[in-house]
Amino acid sequence: MAEMQHVVKVEEGRPAADGRPSVGPTYRSAFARDGFPAPVDGLDSCYDIFRMAVEKYPNNRMLGHRETVDGKAGAYVWRTYKEVFDIANKIGNSIRSCGLTKGSRCGIYGANSPEWIITMEACNAHGVYCVPLYDTLGAGAIEFILCHAEVEIAFAEEKKVAELLKTFPKSTEFLKTIVSFGKVTQEQKEEVSKYGLSIYSWDEFISLAGDQEFDLPVNRRTDTCTIMYTSGTTGDPKGVLISNASIICLIAGVDRLLNSVNERLEETDVYMSYLPLAHIFDRVVEELFMFHGASIGFWRGDVKLLVEDIGTLKPTILCAVPRVLDRIFSGLQAKISAGGFIKSTMFNLAYKFKQFRMMRGAKHNEAAAICDKVVFSKVKEGLGGNVRVILSGAAPLATHVEEYLRVVTCAHVLQGYGLTETCAGSFVSLPNQMSMIGTVGPPVPNIDARLESVPDMNYDALASTPRGEICIKGETLFSGYYRREDLTEEVLVDGWFHTGDIGEWQPDGSMKIIDRKKNIFKLSQGEYVAVENLENIYGVVSAIDSIWVYGNSFESFLVAVVNPNKEALESWAEGNGISGDFEALCENPKAKEYILGELSKTGKEKKVILLIAFLFCSSF
Repeated sequence: MAEMQHVVKVEEGRPAADGRPSVGPTYRSAFARDGFPAPVDGLDSCYDIFRMAVEKYPNNRMLGHRETVDGKAGAYVWRTYKEVFDIANKIGNSIRSCGLTKGSRCGIYGANSPEWIITMEACNAHGVYCVPLYDTLGAGAIEFILCHAEVEIAFAEEKKVAELLKTFPKSTEFLKTIVSFGKVTQEQKEEVSKYGLSIYSWDEFISLAGDQEFDLPVNRRTDTCTIMYTSGTTGDPKGVLISNASIICLIAGVDRLLNSVNERLEETDVYMSYLPLAHIFDRVVEELFMFHGASIGFWRGDVKLLVEDIGTLKPTILCAVPRVLDRIFSGLQAKISAGGFIKSTMFNLAYKFKQFRMMRGAKHNEAAAICDKVVFSKVKEGLGGNVRVILSGAAPLATHVEEYLRVVTCAHVLQGYGLTETCAGSFVSLPNQMSMIGTVGPPVPNIDARLESVPDMNYDALASTPRGEICIKGETLFSGYYRREDLTEEVLVDGWFHTGDIGEWQPDGSMKIIDRKKNIFKLSQGEYVAVENLENIYGVVSAIDSIWVYGNSFESFLVAVVNPNKEALESWAEGNGISGDFEALCENPKAKEYILGELSKTGKEKKVILLIAFLFCSSF
């Protein structure tokens, strides 16, 4: 393959040998041509990120939330870095007063909030492993994590305390203390006391240690910082051991990348925290913002109010998952259609002109300044008016949505790729590179990447168009799966992490995710099916929010469960004279025919006949 612009080759590939498949050349970011960036001197742990920020930016706004007054949400109220540090110091001493030491485990359960971050920093300071508990998982998984990680103290959002109590009595083998981010009821105190545990409100726990001051342990780069459980597709959740080194090396690499493309993070930047802190994506982004003394504002926890929160906070960087960006795209499309002929014509002309200029190499802020000012500024204001970078991750972003948002938002729209095991950011597309639409860009300048051939699926890493399983190597990798050495050995081979995702190198050095290695099976007639690929194909249909495809080797067809898009279904019903609320519409046979028809159109376009021939649609 010809030399690729945005990466450099650091090692040649090798042919198959000794029963092992061939591997392609090893590449790294062109921004790391002379080596990976080293972390800042004195930065040896996640606690150092926070400590150094407090020393450098004590009076900067750090954590903000909206206070409700008379039933209405007001402006954001902020705590400075020094104020957060003082509270975290008290929480840390209280944790230690409960008998926890370096290496003990602390669970955190609930939606993003200032208290979540404060607790995390208290754990970081004392070398206590932070164990996030998924906000969306039921008591069964929570119980498993509490027991598997041997969690001794658990902090929980006020409304989640009841969920923790459902894990009794099994979790009480290790769990000794519960702390609510809010208040505690008398009934909860009585329930907890039956099992010999202690429970505190947030205010009570802050002062629990009194005047006791505990010395901080020496935290090293190799020490575990967090055990982050991934849900997986089968079996129990896996505890991913992430070290201090993983996070601080990731920050050094992302910083190198941002500086290289002239998008340096500043202390004036503002971030909207709404993606779950229990996932690595949001966790490392917030660590990056703290490293620069920037501000983090929290949403109110209601997706219907997210746009309003964004408008009030006015973030400069917005991270999102494709579903959020799909909703923004659909909302914009609906507004344009409802704006009348003149407005929609003006918008579409402006779009085509700016898209044309950007496709020919113009930077987004120079491609059509008049169009930005007259037409697209309204889109920008809808996102608060200050957003300059939108980063999509966690799942593939539809190409048409990515291209559309790159044109109309007046911001860089970038797509990234990574896993919990790689500490999130491993690849990310670059600003003003329209050729990277539909890809996850080149490697971040802190990892090496290569493809490994998958002969069973006819993917050849040494072909003229290299395709194969994406393998990653670098200090950002996890240390292993907690208490599951067998699973660790399956995916970590000679220092290379095998992601399970199939990638294809593009001529410019970016990576395109094209398949998944494992989720493929034969139907009863002997035909191979990759259901994730089908889900990605049908997932772009605007009339649905999500789709789950299922099949097994004992049947000759597949079935799908579809969650219709509420706005799309109600709009269709109104246009067809059909009444009823959303639930009633989901039961309407004509509505099911409509959804099936929309899926069929996409299936025919993509030449996917197998699924359509036997699809059964259902509402959630």
